[in-house]
Formats: sequence, structure tokens, C-alpha cells
Amino acid sequence: MINIVLLEPEIPANTGNIGRTCVAAGARLHLIGPLGFSLSEKALRRAGMDYWKDLDVTTYIDYQDFLEQNPGAKIYMATTKAKRVYTDVNYEPDCYIMFGKESAGIPEEILVENRENCVRIPMMEEIRSLNLGNSAAIVLYEALRQNGFAGLETEGELHELKW
Repeated sequence: MINIVLLEPEIPANTGNIGRTCVAAGARLHLIGPLGFSLSEKALRRAGMDYWKDLDVTTYIDYQDFLEQNPGAKIYMATTKAKRVYTDVNYEPDCYIMFGKESAGIPEEILVENRENCVRIPMMEEIRSLNLGNSAAIVLYEALRQNGFAGLETEGELHELKW
């Protein structure tokens, strides 16, 4: 199962949206504090819709707590500062993909310690970053694609007509 990790997320609607995406993708969500909101916030529940109750989510006090509770985890770090594109790595079925807080990303000290595992989403030079929810979905679905969308429904049916 792919793991999405949010380091100190600040905006509840983004986290709710990512939580809903994790449920749809069969991924786990890890929230590293301090969080910029309460998990009981209305905006979080609204963005996660009625899927939040189905979410496999774990919270951590801080980054060190996350590392201690997930020893040996293969962690890819999504950052606009990376030299490697997110499609240039091979995501393991149980890897962790980390995203930093909306206002600052992942601290540079953490990035430098993990430089081989840093990935970026290409974008125009004058754009600072994509929305956190969009970024998480882009990289998560690339990891799922590489793993054959294991466990996911890949064909749909029309309600009234036939294909």
C-alpha cells in the first residue's frame, strides 16, 4: 500500500481533499504535526466528504516521531527544489511519498539528508508551486500506475447505456 505523508499541513481543505484521494486510491495517509488545524474542523470533513471515516490515517507529533514509528521506510520527498522528475524513479508498493506544508514545503535540512529521494513535478519557471492536493494526486497516481494499479478498479460501467 502506497503511503502519502503530509509534513505540517496548514490548510484543512487540502488535507481533506488528499484524504479523499487516498481512500479512492487505497493509500494510507500520515499526518506529521504540528498541524495547522484540528482534525475535527468542518473544512477538513467537507473536503473529505463522507470518505473520511474510511481513511487509514495516522498522526505523529513531529518528524522524529514519524521516523521512529516507521523505521526503514523508503521515503520519496516531493519538492520544487529537486533535480529529478517524479516519473524518473521506481516507486515500491509500500513506499512513502512526503509533501511539505503549503507555505514552505519540506525543510531544506530534511531534503539535504534525503537528496537521492527528492522528486519534482515539472512546471513553468515562474510558477512557485502547484496546489498540495493536486501534487499529491499526481505523484500518487504515478506510483500506482507503476505498480499496475494493484487492487483498484480499472474499468467502469455506464448507468443506463452499454459501452
